[in-house]
Amino acid sequence: PRLADAKFFFDQDRKKTLESRVPGLNKVVYHGKLGTQGERAERVRAIAHAIVNQLRLGTLPYTVDDKDHFDVLDSKAQQAALLAKTDLLTDMVGEFPELQGIMGGYYARHEGLRDGVAIAIEDHYKPRFAGDSLPRNHTGTVLALADKLETLVGLFGIGQLPTGDKDPFALRRHALGVIRILIEKNLPLAVPALVDAGIGAFAEGLLITHATAREDLLSFVYDRLVGQLREQGYSAQEVDAVVALRPAQWGDIPKRLAAVRAFATLPEAAPLAAANKRVGNILKKSDAAPAGTVDAALLVEPAESALHAA
Repeated sequence: PRLADAKFFFDQDRKKTLESRVPGLNKVVYHGKLGTQGERAERVRAIAHAIVNQLRLGTLPYTVDDKDHFDVLDSKAQQAALLAKTDLLTDMVGEFPELQGIMGGYYARHEGLRDGVAIAIEDHYKPRFAGDSLPRNHTGTVLALADKLETLVGLFGIGQLPTGDKDPFALRRHALGVIRILIEKNLPLAVPALVDAGIGAFAEGLLITHATAREDLLSFVYDRLVGQLREQGYSAQEVDAVVALRPAQWGDIPKRLAAVRAFATLPEAAPLAAANKRVGNILKKSDAAPAGTVDAALLVEPAESALHAA
C-alpha cells in the first residue's frame, strides 16, 4: 500500500511543474521572524550570485568545465536556488519528508531540466550528516553553500544561537557542511566575505542588528573548524598554529597542517620555537610599541649587523 501511495503521489505531482509551484512558497512560513520559504529562496539566490562572483574574482584558480563558465554557472545556480524548495509543496514530500531534495531532482529531470540543475536541487542539502557525500557538481556546491549560509546568518541574526546540547536548527551541522565543502573542494572563498554576502541578502531591519551577530557567527564557524580538525587526528598545538591567525580561506588548511607537522620533525624546530617564545615574552614586558623599521646605526655588535643584513 505504501508503494501504491507513492506511485499515486508521483503521478499527481508531475501534473504541475516545479516552476509553477514557486508562488506557493510565499504561503509557507519558514520562520516567524525570517519570513516565508519564498523570501528565503530569493535570499539563497542572492547569496549564490555573490558566491559565483567571489569565485570569479578568486585569488586561487577555480576551474570550471569549458562549457560551464562563470556566467553559465551563475545562471544555473539562480535557477536551482529558485526551484530547490518547491518539492516541499509536493504530495510525495508531504508524505515522505525524508525525500526532500531527492524528489526535487527527479521531478526536475522529468521536466527536462538540465542535469546540472537537477543534480544541484538534489544535492543542495548535502552533506546532511557526518560522513555524507558532498554536492557532485559546481552548481550544487554553490547552492549548498548558499543554503547553509542563509540558515546560519538568519538564525544568528535573530539571536537563535545554539546553547549547550541544544541546537534545534542543526546550526552545528550546517557549519560543518560549510567547512567540509570549503576544505575538501579547495574553494578560493574567504569566510568573512561569505558571511557578509549572507548578511547582505537579508532585507534591512529583518535581522536583529546587534553588533556582535557577525563576530558571533565567525567565532562559531572557527570553533567548529577547530573541533573538526581535532577529530581528524591533528594535535591541539598543530591546529592552533594554523587557525590562531584566522585564515580567511580554508582550502589550503590541510597543506598548512602538513607543513606544521613536517616542521615539528626538524631538528631546528625545538630551538626555533624556544627562541620565538622568548621573543614573545620579551615583547609582552615592553610598554613601548615596536618600531616599524630598524635603525641600523644602533647596531654595534657584528652579530647584530650580520643578522640585520641577513
